[in-house]
Order: sequence, then C-alpha cells, then structure tokens
Amino acid sequence: MTDWNLADLAAIDGDGELRVAAHRPDGSLRTPRIVWHVVVDGALFLRSVRGEEGAWYRGVQRTGTGEIDAGGVRAEVTFTRDDGHDAAIDRAYHAKYGDGPAVRSITTAQATATTLRVEPR
Repeated sequence: MTDWNLADLAAIDGDGELRVAAHRPDGSLRTPRIVWHVVVDGALFLRSVRGEEGAWYRGVQRTGTGEIDAGGVRAEVTFTRDDGHDAAIDRAYHAKYGDGPAVRSITTAQATATTLRVEPR
C-alpha cells in the first residue's frame, strides 16, 4: 500500500466530483466517468451508484488499475475492494453531499457492495 501525499489527498477530498478511468488489459484508459468520493481515516474511497452494473466499476474489476483526476490531482491508482469501513463511508457521503436521493442511492446495499479503496501507484 502506498500512502497519498497529504496535500494531494486534501485537494482530492475538497473536490465534489472525481473522474475515474480504468485501464484496459492493453494498458489504455477507458473513458473517464464522474463519481462521488470520500476520504475516511486517511484513505480515498469510491462506490458505484449502479452497483456491479456500473460501466466504470466493471472496467476497474478487470484490471484493478486506472487513473483518477480531482482537485487538480491526476494520479495512476490501484483499486482494492474494502468493506471494512462501510458505516464510516456512509457517514462521510452524508457529511460531504447531504441527505438527498443521490446520497441515499450511494449508500444502498447495492452500492456499498462496490466500495473500493483507491491508492496511488
């Protein structure tokens, strides 16, 4: 595991949207998609609001690597399934994005099943 530079992590966290693109098996990048993200206990997390059917999530599952872009930080990353912080991540989504329908969607069991920890490569 590689830790984020604290300034980069703060910049990413401060942005409301993150662009994520998975690597294809040939190393090229898929089309970036905008997702919501949160930082919990010094780690960056993403979820697919569409659960396992989300196109970006399916791409990530194939290679486990890709690129993110948020807060002026563009980074090559790895994605690792992580279900050890679900309650804290739910709270972080509510704190960052409010309590509207979109947040209720990103905190469903379907979305929670796709929680990924994102680490720089």
